[in-house]
Amino acid sequence: MTTCLLPTRRVEKPWGREVLPPAFATDDGARVGEIWFEPPAAHGELLAKYIFTSENLSVQVHPPGAQGKDECWLVLDAEPGAVLGIGFTSPVSAEAMRQGALDGSIEQMLAWHPVSAGDFVYIPAGTVHAIGAGISLVEVQQNRDCTYRFYDYGRPRELHLDEALEVARGMPHDPALRTRVPQRGHVPLVRGPFFRLDRVDGSPGAALDASYGSAALLVLPMDEGVRVNGEPVGSGQCALASSLAAVEIPAGTRCLLAQPCQPGA
Repeated sequence: MTTCLLPTRRVEKPWGREVLPPAFATDDGARVGEIWFEPPAAHGELLAKYIFTSENLSVQVHPPGAQGKDECWLVLDAEPGAVLGIGFTSPVSAEAMRQGALDGSIEQMLAWHPVSAGDFVYIPAGTVHAIGAGISLVEVQQNRDCTYRFYDYGRPRELHLDEALEVARGMPHDPALRTRVPQRGHVPLVRGPFFRLDRVDGSPGAALDASYGSAALLVLPMDEGVRVNGEPVGSGQCALASSLAAVEIPAGTRCLLAQPCQPGA
């Protein structure tokens, strides 16, 4: 049987961690910030990853359009005082954004939201954002590799100020795109325009069977016991299922399901 598990890639980052949760733990001293689950080319519309931060990530933005990237975050764990920077506290002009990136005051311009486990955020392309220190989260995104850094706290990495200003929306983030996910139960998290995402608790049921249909999807268990095509898929892993019918989720087992969709579908 061909394995349904997606290969993982550890990505070292200056803001990553040397100590990771048990599912990802190593003893090589590397500072790992991201664990990617690499999809096959035929099903490459979405990318799922875990992110682990010990320092603030850069203030950045993703462009819309063909190279665009909408993404979303489900916070798994957060140290006391941990925050996410999402959009601005009030409307900001392009010139103010430029000056803020040059002198560092963009940190004060961003809206920093305190977070804890269970917080969920959707980030449309064009939203200026930054993940703070002390956070572990799952990210599901359009599989595009285009990020423009506004500001990086003095770290010696390339910035892309002109490109960022061309696509950044100097506006507050829509509060309707932030929510709390309860510990139990089925929760619809994203309903387009580019992908759907659900946190299910046990068997998905007829409504989700109809929504996901017979198309392929990503399966990210939050608990143990999930199977795809009869193969165990553990917490901290990700599988590609040919359809929802191939996925077994026992009662009391939580799992993320993600599937690309066409705008307007």
